[in-house]
Amino acid sequence: MRLVSGPQGPHVLLDGRPVLLLCSSNYLGLADHPRVREAAAEAAMRWGAGAGGPRLGSGTMTVHRRLEERLADFHGTERCLLFGSGYLAGLGLMPALAREGEVVFHDESCHASIVDGCRLAEAESFAYRHGDLDHLEWGLRHAGNRGSLIVTEGVFAADGELAPLPGLVDLARGYDARLMVDESHAVGALGPGGRGAAALAGLEDEVDVVVGALGKSLGSYGAYACCDAQSARLLANTARTLTCSTALPPPAVAAALAALEIVEAEPSRVERLARNARVLREALIMEGEVGPVSETHIQPVRLDSPQSALAASDAALRDGLLVPAPAPAEGAAALRLTVMASHTKGELRSAAGALSEIVRARRYLGAAPRVGSVESAPAPFDGLREAA
Repeated sequence: MRLVSGPQGPHVLLDGRPVLLLCSSNYLGLADHPRVREAAAEAAMRWGAGAGGPRLGSGTMTVHRRLEERLADFHGTERCLLFGSGYLAGLGLMPALAREGEVVFHDESCHASIVDGCRLAEAESFAYRHGDLDHLEWGLRHAGNRGSLIVTEGVFAADGELAPLPGLVDLARGYDARLMVDESHAVGALGPGGRGAAALAGLEDEVDVVVGALGKSLGSYGAYACCDAQSARLLANTARTLTCSTALPPPAVAAALAALEIVEAEPSRVERLARNARVLREALIMEGEVGPVSETHIQPVRLDSPQSALAASDAALRDGLLVPAPAPAEGAAALRLTVMASHTKGELRSAAGALSEIVRARRYLGAAPRVGSVESAPAPFDGLREAA
């Protein structure tokens, strides 16, 4: 299999033939927008291909400051800090925000960057069952008066499910905990103006730290954290993946800045993405063979085994649909479909029909236990278990 051409809207050329992308996180199609490409090229000519050093050294340029200011305004926070990638953001934020003697609570279905960041932190970590507010409250209660941080994704990358943000906000305030929401898959895709899941829920002012990605709806590369000025000063000096890494290349920063300007100027792109998500969701429901659907632009199609998922992915590719099967855990298996604003209704309905036939041919037996379900939830960490 050979990729001949990069993304051209919702298609790529694979071995010389067009293939419909149903796995891209370039949700708004901005990676290919002429203004975004031009901004990257102009930045390379003006500031060079690389930053030349970390942010606290020689790596901070005007373009970095501009993007941070625009992102802070976008999310309604005092400050913003850029990170080299979403994974580096997770690895750096957890140890900086959760110190020895404190507790960080995270949904067990959170991205690996958050889980690995918690492992690096000196604080204890508690993985509460996916979306289970009662389990989280149990942990908060038994943590006592230790400083706590609650971490969730706004839209879970694995299955497109929305986090129960109203309940999380109530618990955070009730137990005097900070709340961090990773909006990487929600920025540009959900909420008024594409500001994310917290904005969709009307809770932007209740979130202490907003994490976002530059490589998804904004079509570039990198990540960021928006927060108050005091937290930003702490992170700028203690988040090692920021202080000890070369700053983002100016072309990537300028491309993200141009993409953000397009998102703000053209809200119809976010609306088209929402419309296309509804089209695919309704088509999957009509087919009736693909299991439960999510409320967002990420749609899981569940199968009975990892082998069935891999076979279905291979069959979809032969039919001109690029739908990789994510790495399964504990026997769970699914195809993960992602919608783009540039898909047509016909493409999405046709894809839903083709996938339904493929799934039926692989002897789909029903939804497998969801990754992060109660049945597969890990026990709490020892300190809280012993306190029960």
